[in-house]
Parts: sequence; C-alpha cells; structure tokens
Amino acid sequence: MGVDVRIVAYARDKSQAETACAAAFERFAELDTIMSDYRPTSELMRLCAKAGGPPVKVSRDLYVVLRRAQELARLTDGRFDVTCSPVIRLWRAARKSAKLPDPTELKAARDLVGWRMLELDDRIKTVHLKRAGMQLDLGAIAKGYADDCAQKVLKRHGVTRALVEAGGDIVVTDPPPGEPGWRILVPNATAGKAEPGSEEVPLLFSNCAISTSGDLEQSVVIDGKRYSHVIDARTGMPLTDRIQVTVVTRDGLTSDGLSTAVSIMGSEKGRALAARYPKTRLYIRFANQDEK
Repeated sequence: MGVDVRIVAYARDKSQAETACAAAFERFAELDTIMSDYRPTSELMRLCAKAGGPPVKVSRDLYVVLRRAQELARLTDGRFDVTCSPVIRLWRAARKSAKLPDPTELKAARDLVGWRMLELDDRIKTVHLKRAGMQLDLGAIAKGYADDCAQKVLKRHGVTRALVEAGGDIVVTDPPPGEPGWRILVPNATAGKAEPGSEEVPLLFSNCAISTSGDLEQSVVIDGKRYSHVIDARTGMPLTDRIQVTVVTRDGLTSDGLSTAVSIMGSEKGRALAARYPKTRLYIRFANQDEK
C-alpha cells in the first residue's frame, strides 16, 4: 500500500514472537495484493479495469473495506469518497511538479468521481463501478483495516501485547508488561501537558486504534497558496485550512477512515460524525491552535 509497516510485540519467547510476527506480515502482504493501487495486478486494480461493465464479485476483505467506505461517503455527503482516485492522481502529480492541474483534465477527472456510481450488493458481495474509467483509492481507509487483521493473526498465535503501525495508523492490544499502556505521542493533545516549547505529549493507550490525518504535514505551495494532500471529493480540491485530526476509537478500520473524513468536514461537522461511532475520541488542531 506504499507505506512501511512496523510491529512491536511481547511474547513468551523468541520463537513465538518470530512465528507470530511473520504470520502477521504475511497477512499484510496478502492485503497488499488485494487493496494496493500501486500494484497493477491487485484485486482493487483488476476491479477498476472492469469499470463500466457488469458487477464483479470480490473478496470478503475488499468488500468489508468498500462497505465502510460507502458508509462514510453517505454520512459525509460525498466528501469522503474512494472513487476520488482520478482527482487524487492529478493532485499527486501537481505536488511533484509544483504546478496546478490542467482545468480540463481536472474536470474530466471529476466526472469519474461519485460514490453513488459505486454500487454494492450485500447478498452476493459484488461491486459495480457504473462508469468506464472509474478508479478507486483506499489509501484513507485500508491501512487501518490491515492493522486490525494483523492483530487478529498475532492473537491467534498467543501474542496479546502488541502495537501494529502502518503509515501512521496504529492499532494496539494489551499494554507492554508492567506498563499502564502504550505511550504514543499525539501532537494534537497538548492541552497544557507538554513541556514548554513542545507540541507533543505521550498518552497511554490499550486495546484501541489511533489514526491521524490532515494537511499540516504533506502539502505543496503553488503560486503562493498551500494545498494539502487530502482532497474534498465533492469539490475536487485539496484542503487549505491547516487542520490535523487524531481519532482514537475501537478499531483501525474506523479510525483510519474517520480521521480523514473529520479532516475534510472540519471541527463542528466532524464531531457530529464521530459521535456516531461509540467510544471515539477526537483531538483536533488548527495550525497553532489545539482543540481536544
């Protein structure tokens, strides 16, 4: 999926640790062949190649992620939309070249975007991409799901104290031995607790997921205006308001997608969205301002 993956695990001995972690990495590799848009032969890209044709039966893993993606698309009125890949690719190129996308190309890309053109059939687990040329990008949701899956593999091998991290999306189980929790830095959670001059404070986490999204880190300045890597699918434009959101919730599939969705929606609407998901906490930061 174009990111590094890290596992920190506590086991009864080296053999158990090596076996469990190897199996978890194998699961990541399997999901990469399913959901990566960097692999032309992935299941996701094979599905996209059939856009405009009849519905396609897909694997359970891909269906679960697309089902949640469509839920977020509906709840965000299309701001979060995995069909936004054609637009994302244009802006990805713009960040490299420091030149705005060609307006004609951008309009053509936007014509291929729309969550309602992606239809799911829960009964037979098929996906229908209605318009030829449609492309999907799961970069804002699949990593969290992969973290969840890796933790399930670790547990099957008896490892119940672990941290799995993929591209900044983190899922943790029980704390390290003798510790009250996993100590993880959350830049948005200073709330007066950090040392003078510091923007980070470690918080304690266990049996939950932590994801951070926003436009404070990855961006480009073109003609004096700052553009994020996060795209509002309804407008086809990147964020420009310098927001960063950390979501803490029960699983990675939820935290990964929700952190991006809240980033796009902003504080007020984002909090209303997050309230739909039980046991969810938000830390929101606007440039130099922290909001818990």
